[in-house]
Amino acid sequence: MNLPHYNYRTNDFQEYEFFSEGPKGKIRKLVSFMKVQNDPIIYNLAFGDAEPETGLMNDMSVSNNDDRDIVLATVANTINDFCDHYGNHYILATGSTAARTRLYQMGINKLIEEIRVEFDVFGIIESEVHRFEKDVNYQAFLVKRK
Repeated sequence: MNLPHYNYRTNDFQEYEFFSEGPKGKIRKLVSFMKVQNDPIIYNLAFGDAEPETGLMNDMSVSNNDDRDIVLATVANTINDFCDHYGNHYILATGSTAARTRLYQMGINKLIEEIRVEFDVFGIIESEVHRFEKDVNYQAFLVKRK
């Protein structure tokens, strides 16, 4: 995807860091991939702000730095980078709250045609996996690079 995004850093291609920049200043963001299933292989994508005191990820924080689309595009770019190094496995993503899951769904809806060029996209409802469709509320999302 060729969208505006922040530069990010990684040491192991499983944990990423970048900085959101907006009216609330520079906010350190973290993205992490962790294997949660072996057959088929599925990695969970975790995303949140780094706590200033501990450096640990807080996926409940709300930074409202007026750069949502750039932040989501940056997270999407980390998925591509991760796949370049670990293979085209399923990536599971869900928000830490229902509101955040809706936010992710709005981002996917907005860019679904562009996303589908490189990825198969699925939504999860009640543990059932469905091909992603607009106007359906999902509880989680799965993507797999083609």
